[in-house]
Amino acid sequence: MNRLLVGTQKGLVIYARGEQNWYCEASSFVGLPVTMVYSDPRNGTWWVGIAHKHWGQKLHRSFDQGQNWEEVGVPKYPKGSELRLGKAASLRQIWVMQHGGLDRPYRLFMGTEPGGLFMSENGGDSFHLVESLWNHPSRPEHWFGTGTDYPEIHSIVVDPRDSDHLYVAVSCAGVFESKDGGQNWHPRNEGLVAAYLPNPSVEVGHDPHRLLICASQPEVLWQQNHCGIFRSTNAGQTWDNVTDKNGLADYGFALAVDPNDPLRAWVIPATSDAIRVAPDLALCVCVSEDGGQNWRALREGLPQQHTYDLAFRHALDLRAGTLAFGTNNGNLYISENFGEAWQSVSQQLARVNVVSFA
Repeated sequence: MNRLLVGTQKGLVIYARGEQNWYCEASSFVGLPVTMVYSDPRNGTWWVGIAHKHWGQKLHRSFDQGQNWEEVGVPKYPKGSELRLGKAASLRQIWVMQHGGLDRPYRLFMGTEPGGLFMSENGGDSFHLVESLWNHPSRPEHWFGTGTDYPEIHSIVVDPRDSDHLYVAVSCAGVFESKDGGQNWHPRNEGLVAAYLPNPSVEVGHDPHRLLICASQPEVLWQQNHCGIFRSTNAGQTWDNVTDKNGLADYGFALAVDPNDPLRAWVIPATSDAIRVAPDLALCVCVSEDGGQNWRALREGLPQQHTYDLAFRHALDLRAGTLAFGTNNGNLYISENFGEAWQSVSQQLARVNVVSFA
């Protein structure tokens, strides 16, 4: 873990760890909006998704840590796929990629807007729509967009013990689980709250912002949700509301989970849905070390006055005790001690959409 890939609205910026500090090593796709970055831990391949304003979605990969890039064909919705009756489906944005398991070396998943999950069995040379999820009976009437025009699949989780055990998170719809490699899907939203709907306990219609699993204890899942922070200790069968009782760790987008400690997770709060800036204009990261019963604000090294920052859902990452996050205002911060203290790496980037350790 010597590099940090930062996808911004004006390109990909690659940071490297020096003897004392992180420094900017290289840039790629300068001037283009990078909305997805993924480093495949199985083979070291880097993937970048670009939302080109004129040419639409583009997908690129590098086998040599960004020295060279090749364009790969983006997935296409099959002919006849409809968002709703009479409205054809087409790719609007690539949101996330995830490998399909260590025992499936050529399998990749991709989550997109408008709510399509795609799978590749040939290392990303081509992708096909997972039609079992697309054709789920809840989708036409109960999946919808919020900050985007259409629903998006932004989180894909593969159980490290069983590559056929999958979760996806859809905004807005909720969490869906498959135990047979994506052939069948079931909503897993019991205990969540959809405060914006007439029925807050609806089975489908929830708005998870980020979903992650604890690698060492995969029955533990966390999600930062539009309506708070939720945690499951029974593989998503039910969810507990672990929102901060003091009100600080509540609304937000970004989430990180300790792979070795099922009780520890980090979020970056915003004031509220209506006011998407740092609470009290003082930037902080919140950590819970007891499964969400209590939350503590981490502020050392972060600006505490007149801070209008927001961290998007993929703009926080954790690797081996090092945390990094970027903000909508182009600020990038790194902590080498699980968030207890932060250093500013850059204040000159474009809007940060995603950060990922490689």
